[in-house]
Amino acid sequence: MVTVAERPCLDEPPSGWRARLLAFVRRHRVFLAALAAAFALRLVTMIGYGPALWFNDSYDYVSGAVNPERPSALRPNGYSFWLLLLRPFHSFGLVAFTQHLMGLAVAVLVYALLRRRFGLPAWGATLATAPVLFDAYQIQLEHLVMSDTMFMLLVVGVVTLVLWHPKMSWRLGAVVGLLLALTALTRSIGLPILALVVVYLLVKRAGWRPVAAMVTACAIPVTAYMAWFASAHGNFAMTNSDGAILYMRTALFSDCKKMGVDPREELELALLCITAPPSQRHFSGQNYLWWANGDGQRFHAFGSGVTFTPEMNRVAGDFAKRAILSQPGDYLARVGLDFVRAFHWGRPRFPDYKTYLQYEFPFEDKVLPSWSSYKGTTDGDAQIYDPGLRTAPIDGRAKVVGTRVNDPWAAFMQGYQRVVRLPGLVLGVLLLIGLAGVAVRWRSLGGPVLLPWLASFGLLLAPAATAEFDYRYVLPAVPLACLAAAISLRHGVPWLRGVAPRLAGARPGARPASGTTARRPGRIRR
Repeated sequence: MVTVAERPCLDEPPSGWRARLLAFVRRHRVFLAALAAAFALRLVTMIGYGPALWFNDSYDYVSGAVNPERPSALRPNGYSFWLLLLRPFHSFGLVAFTQHLMGLAVAVLVYALLRRRFGLPAWGATLATAPVLFDAYQIQLEHLVMSDTMFMLLVVGVVTLVLWHPKMSWRLGAVVGLLLALTALTRSIGLPILALVVVYLLVKRAGWRPVAAMVTACAIPVTAYMAWFASAHGNFAMTNSDGAILYMRTALFSDCKKMGVDPREELELALLCITAPPSQRHFSGQNYLWWANGDGQRFHAFGSGVTFTPEMNRVAGDFAKRAILSQPGDYLARVGLDFVRAFHWGRPRFPDYKTYLQYEFPFEDKVLPSWSSYKGTTDGDAQIYDPGLRTAPIDGRAKVVGTRVNDPWAAFMQGYQRVVRLPGLVLGVLLLIGLAGVAVRWRSLGGPVLLPWLASFGLLLAPAATAEFDYRYVLPAVPLACLAAAISLRHGVPWLRGVAPRLAGARPGARPASGTTARRPGRIRR
């Protein structure tokens, strides 16, 4: 009689949800510990700075949520839609909390992609998420009433979906297209990211169906938004500011003599000529668009109420294109100078001290300004959105306090910010590692490293080419740079492969002892 024994079941998954949960925690304990510490830092921030922090752009976003019937002429309303969704809760504290969750979600996506798709060890994948989890400026950006954290999550979400599925279906392409539409409606730079993803899928021969579905799913919401914009402003576009901002980019070098502007035939362009010679102009182009305080600038000569109209945007755009085509060397020099600002070890004060301070955890309460808005004032819009904002008598009148500083929590984050940050030089090293990963995969046109590396590089280059350097434009590029570098190094550094055997006391390449069988670990080529 022959008895056939059942093959023993190895690594049988634990039964019961508690056992599975414990197994999950053990498997990802390094990342979960880092995630918990990062969450604690964000809680300290929320307690120290209630309910949120404010940037100059915050008030326009809040106005869009308070007055949702009209799109902003300056920037897309995607983030204002998010504020509108949260408006029934009347809490900027909730807005800040959701943005902190978005920042943590970015780290989760990067970790999950590196672990499940590319097989990195837990410590390696966790290390790639450290800048998002612990950089003090990342935490401060999440606490601002600003669109950048939402934009970052959408971009990383798109890259994660594309890399997670080597073969993309048309349904998945449609989902990616919808995410790209939300990205473009959050920040206009989302549309170039669509072009980047399309090129990547064509290079990878994903087929026409997913590409067509993605483009269509992105085009429908964006076209609908542009039609809504046209009904309010008279032109089929997403903003009336792209030409004006490009004018700002050229303001430091444009020379109407080199451009050949004839005041008798091109009066509209001549009125935008900056009278001060380039060598005597301000070091920041923002002086010639936003600040309107002398130094030969002319943009505001038309009046403050026509800054972002279709006509002004067209003329400013024509002027900027003329300057770029007439002075390509000067333009490229300015773009290169602003691009390398992202890779400084320190944080030089740029574009001015007031803007620089808006990225630092403040020492004092923030009193909201009473600037004019669409249907009221900026502080009035904020109080409509969150009636819980307290007021304080200042200079004989009640002022709205947008941020309350509570020590010792605030003091802790101020000290933390002086120590824990990602230097720009480290970001540059990460990009170089990713570039090396693209280069060694030249046969497969960069492999999976190509998309996150190009996205990170593009997010740094686009502001330098079309606007001006700003520190908040750097942070969305960081998780993508970390992702590209981690994928590039997932098999280790070639010249270090023999170090581990030497440290263990064995000679690299030595035969195994008798009675043992050597096995080479399988390697998946991607």
